[in-house]
Amino acid sequence: MYSFSGFTLDPDRREVRDPNGELVRLRPKAFELLRFLVTHQRHLLAKSELMDAVWPGIHVGEDSLFQAIREIRIALGDDDRRMVRLVSGRGYLFAVDVSAANSTEPEDGAPTPPQTSAGRAPGNRRHVVPAVLVLLLVVAIAAFFLHGSAFNNLPPSVSVRPIVHDAGDAEGTALSQGILTQLVAGLSKIDGIDLIEQEGPHTAGQQAATYEIQGELRREEQSWHYQARLVDLASGRIESVAEISSDAAEGSAQLLQTRLAARAGYAFADRLNSLQLKGQAARDPAGDVAIRQAIASINQTTQERFATALAILEKSLSADPDNVDLQVALAALRLRGVQMAWYDPARSLEAEEDARVLLERALKARPNAVAILGAYCRFLTVTNQFSESLVACARVLTANPWDGTALFHLGMTHVQLGRFADALAVFSQADRFDTPEVSRWTWMLGAGWASLLMDRNEDAVTWLERSVAITPASGRAYMLLAAAYQNLGRTADAKNAFAKAMEIRPQSTVRNISLPARNTSDIYLRARQSINRTLAQLGLPNETP
Repeated sequence: MYSFSGFTLDPDRREVRDPNGELVRLRPKAFELLRFLVTHQRHLLAKSELMDAVWPGIHVGEDSLFQAIREIRIALGDDDRRMVRLVSGRGYLFAVDVSAANSTEPEDGAPTPPQTSAGRAPGNRRHVVPAVLVLLLVVAIAAFFLHGSAFNNLPPSVSVRPIVHDAGDAEGTALSQGILTQLVAGLSKIDGIDLIEQEGPHTAGQQAATYEIQGELRREEQSWHYQARLVDLASGRIESVAEISSDAAEGSAQLLQTRLAARAGYAFADRLNSLQLKGQAARDPAGDVAIRQAIASINQTTQERFATALAILEKSLSADPDNVDLQVALAALRLRGVQMAWYDPARSLEAEEDARVLLERALKARPNAVAILGAYCRFLTVTNQFSESLVACARVLTANPWDGTALFHLGMTHVQLGRFADALAVFSQADRFDTPEVSRWTWMLGAGWASLLMDRNEDAVTWLERSVAITPASGRAYMLLAAAYQNLGRTADAKNAFAKAMEIRPQSTVRNISLPARNTSDIYLRARQSINRTLAQLGLPNETP
C-alpha cells in the first residue's frame, strides 16, 4: 500500500482511492504506469523505460504513453502538472513524496464465504434471474411511457417542397429548379434520414414526412434572395431558417445554384444532426457562454488572444469536466495552437495528446455528433494519421455533405499523400459550396498550395491572394505566395510577400517551416523541398539565428 498527497494506491487490489476514500477509476495500463511512477518517486524515468515497464515486449507508440499520463493527471486532479512532471527531452518525474504502508488484504487462512464462479454466495443465485427480469420489465415500461413507442427510434424522414418563385421569370424558374435538384442530391447523401418525394399535399396511404423543407426565391435588383425553412410537420415548429443572398452577377448560373443550395443544406444538415442527438448529453448554457467568450477572444488571430481563449475554456472545463461542448472547443483550440506553432515543440506534443483525450471522451458521449466528428477529422489530419483521417473526414460528409471544413482536411490529407490533383478537386468543391463561410480562407490556402505543388504558379497566386485577403493566419499563405511569385519571375512581389510572412512568423527557418513529415509520401516531400529551396533563395535561413 502506498500513500501520496492524500491518495492511496493498493497494488494487490489494483485500486486507487482519493483523500475521501472514493475509488478513482483508471484503466489497467494507466494503473500500471501510476504504480511504476509511485514506486520510483522522484526518479527521472525515460519514456522508453516507462513503455518497457507498462507494455513489456509490445511495440507501442508514444501516443499510448501520453494517453496514460493524461488519464493519470485527470484522475489525480493534477491540472497544473505538479505531480507528474514532464522533463523536456528526457522523460517524466513523479514529484511527490510517497510513504509505504502495510496491505489491508486478509491474512492467509482467514475464513471467507464460499463463492460461486460468478463471485456470489450459492444461496443468492436463485434470486438473480427474477430480479433481472423485473428490472428489464421496468426499463421497458419506462421506455414506452417516456418515448411513446419503439417506433420513435425510426430515422426521421424529410420531404422538400418545390421552391416558390415568380412563375413569369424564366431565369428564376431555372434557378429554383437547379437549387431544388442540388438540395435533394445533397440530402440523399446523409446517413440516418429518409428522403421522401412529396410533390403535392399529403394523401392517405402516403408515407408522411417528419420534417419538410419549404422555400421562396425572389430577385431584388442585382441580387437573388433565397429563404428556406426546416419545419416539423407534426408540431408546425420551425426548426431552422436559412436566409441567403447572392449577387446575380457573381459567377455562373451553375455556381449560383450550388452555393444557394449548399448554404441552406449545410444549415439544415447541421440541425437535423442536432435533432437526432436528442436524449444524449444536452448542451449547457454556461458552457455555451464560455465558448462564445473564447471565440470572441480569438476572432483576430494572435497568440495573445489564443492564450486568453485557452484560459477561458480551461477554467470552464475544470468547473464542469463532463461538458462535451467545452471538451470539443478546448480540443479544437489546442489543435489551432499546434497548427499556428504557438506551442514549443515539447508542449506541442502534450497539446496534441490533450486534444485527443478530450475528443475521445466527447465521442463516447455523442458518437454521431457532426461537430465532434469534424473535430476528430481535423485532429487526425493535423497529427498525420492519414489512413484514419480519410475515414473520419468521409464520415463527417455522410452527416453533412456540404461541410467545407471536412473537405479542407480531406484535401490536406491528399496533399501530404502526394495526390495533388485529388486535393485540388476537393478544395475546389469546398470553394463551390462556400460553407461555412468562416473557413473560406482555408480551402483557398489549400487550393493554392496544391496548385503550387503541381507547378501551376498562376493558379496558385490567384488562390493564395484570395486567402490572404481574408486573413494572413499563420503567415504560411504568404510563404507559399512568395514562392509562386518567384517562380513567375515577379521578384519584387515575392520579396514583399516573404517579408510579410517573416513579420508574422519571425522564427521561421527551412527546417521548421514545413508540416511534420511523419507518414507523408516521397512525392510530396520532393515537391515540398522544391518550394523550400525557392524560399531559401528569398532569404529563409536554414537555422534560427
